Amino acid sequence: MPITDKDQLKQLASGEKKIVQDLYTKVFPKIASFVMKNNGGLQDAEDVFQKALMQIIARYKLNTFTIESSLDGFLFSACRNLWRRELNKQKRIVTNDEALEHSKETEDMTMATLEQEKWELFQEKLAELSDNCKQLLQLFFQKVPYKDIVEKLGYNTDNVVRQRIFNCKSQLTKLIKKDSRYNQIKEL
Repeated sequence: MPITDKDQLKQLASGEKKIVQDLYTKVFPKIASFVMKNNGGLQDAEDVFQKALMQIIARYKLNTFTIESSLDGFLFSACRNLWRRELNKQKRIVTNDEALEHSKETEDMTMATLEQEKWELFQEKLAELSDNCKQLLQLFFQKVPYKDIVEKLGYNTDNVVRQRIFNCKSQLTKLIKKDSRYNQIKEL
C-alpha cells in the first residue's frame, strides 16, 4: 500500500530517517538546481533544505496540519521561499556577530513559516475560484501580456481582460479576508 503525504509528514515529524533520505533523493536535486540558478551554491541548497525540513517538522509538532498538494511540492515551495528570503536578507545586511546571527536565525524561521502559511492560504483560496478566474489569474501572475490573454482565452479586448482580472482578484481577496486564518496571520 503506497504511503500517503499525511503519513510521510507524520513520519518526518517523528524523525524517521528513511523519509528524510527519500526526500533528499527525490527533492534535493530540484532544490539544488533552483538555488544554483539563483545565485547560490550547493552548500546554500543544503542549508535551505535542512532549514525547510526543520521548519516543517517544528510547525507540524506545534500545530498538526495537512498538505493539500504533495509533500515533495510542499517542501520545494518551502525551500524556494526560504532561498528568496535569504537572497533578500543578503541584500540588506552583512554581519558576523554570533548573538545577532542566532536571533536572526530564529526570526528568519518564524518569518519563513509565516510566509509559507500565507502562501498556503492564498493557494487554497485560489483553488476555490471558478476555473475561468483561476486560469486568468495564473496567466496574470505569470505576467502574460493582456493581448496574449485576449487571444488565448477568446476575449474581445484588453479592457475586458483587465476588468475580468480585477473582478477575480477582488473575489480572491474577499475569500482570503473571510478566512479566520487571515486575521491570525495578519496580526503576526
